[in-house]
Amino acid sequence: MTRLLVLYYSAYGHIETMAHAVAEGARGAGAAADVKRVPELVPEAVARASGYRLDQAAPIATVDELPSYDAIIFGSGTRYGSVTAQLRNFVDQTGGLWARGALNGKVGSVFTASATQHGGQESTILSFVPTLMHLGLIVVGLPYAFQGQMGVSEVMGNSPYGASTITDANGSRMPSAVELDGARFQGRYVAKVAAAVKAGGPLFG
Repeated sequence: MTRLLVLYYSAYGHIETMAHAVAEGARGAGAAADVKRVPELVPEAVARASGYRLDQAAPIATVDELPSYDAIIFGSGTRYGSVTAQLRNFVDQTGGLWARGALNGKVGSVFTASATQHGGQESTILSFVPTLMHLGLIVVGLPYAFQGQMGVSEVMGNSPYGASTITDANGSRMPSAVELDGARFQGRYVAKVAAAVKAGGPLFG
């Protein structure tokens, strides 16, 4: 069975909600999907004062477990057009995996969130793609086969680079139906690609 990890950072719960939708889609394609999060870097007192969601059920991931998965889907809100420091800090600890090519030939994908429609969703995903490629991951996005991203009748996230949601400046907007559909589609699609890659045998050696 294909094993897939949805690895995320979510301060206020938007990315957490999207992460579970991604995993739901992957399971619908027959994959075993785990949802885990990266450690918080903000001091607990500051996080509580800022209203962070500190009771998230997902366990904390470790770098050493990443090679046990066939695909990793990363989720993070955008910070000035790039991923959060929390996710970046975690990924920056994968040097040992990179050095021995432990993730070569696995599948990687990204989803995100921002406060506004033009708040850096596409740049956040695209600026993370080089990291995936350095790690040897096969990059998969959210293709236009997901027709939900074509509509203009409502404010919504999603792009061919990956699923996304818009939170509003005060965080009051949770992922909409079409945004969750995009997340599920992405999870399902990544799972199918990972299964096909795995069935084809080793890409190296």
